[in-house]
Amino acid sequence: MTDTSVRLSPRQDRALTTRNRILEAARQQLGREPDSSLGDIAVAADVSRRTVYGHFAGRSALVEGLVDDAARALRAALAPVALPATDAVTSMARFVRTLWPVGDRYRMLLSLAPQDLEAEQVDCLLAPARDLVTAIITEGQRQGVFHAGIPPQAMGRAVEAQVLALLDCVNSGAWTDDGTRTATAVLIAVGVDGDLAATHARRHLRA
Repeated sequence: MTDTSVRLSPRQDRALTTRNRILEAARQQLGREPDSSLGDIAVAADVSRRTVYGHFAGRSALVEGLVDDAARALRAALAPVALPATDAVTSMARFVRTLWPVGDRYRMLLSLAPQDLEAEQVDCLLAPARDLVTAIITEGQRQGVFHAGIPPQAMGRAVEAQVLALLDCVNSGAWTDDGTRTATAVLIAVGVDGDLAATHARRHLRA
C-alpha cells in the first residue's frame, strides 16, 4: 500500500507490485499451510527466494507485512461505521457485517498467532475494532437493548472472542458464513431477541 497522491517511479511501482504479489501469495499459502517456508511462498508467488528476501528479511518480517495490510484493511472498513445514535442494535449488526469480510480474508493470521505474532501486534491490529465495539455496547446498554450486567469493555472482549472463534471455525471447516450468521450470534450474545437479531443481521449487509 502507498499514498496514491505520491507519484512512483517505474522501478518503485514494479517493486511495490512485486511486494504485494508476495504478500498475497503468502496470505493464501499460509492459509493452506501455516508452517510454509519463505521458499514455499516464493514458489506460490512465482518469484525467486532472493526476490522474497529482497522485500522481507525473514518470516517475521513477512508476517508483519501481512499484519500491517490487515490493520489498514480493518481501519478502512470500519471508518464509515457510525457510532450508535438512535439504534445500537443496528450499529452492532453493521459493525459485525463490516468486520467479517476483513476477518475472513486475514483469518490465516489466527493460525500464525501462537508462534509468529506478539501480543502487542494483536492488540494494535484489533484496537480500532475494540474501541468501536465498546462504544456501541456502551450506547446499547444505555438504551436498554443490551445486557447491562457486564461492563462494556469486558462485553466487547467477549464479542471479539466470539467472532475470532467463529473465524477459526472457518479455518477448520466447521463454520461457513458471509457475516449474517455471525452478526446474529453476536446480537443474541449481547442480549437481543433471536428473531430481531436475525432480522437486523440480514438487513444490514454493510455499514
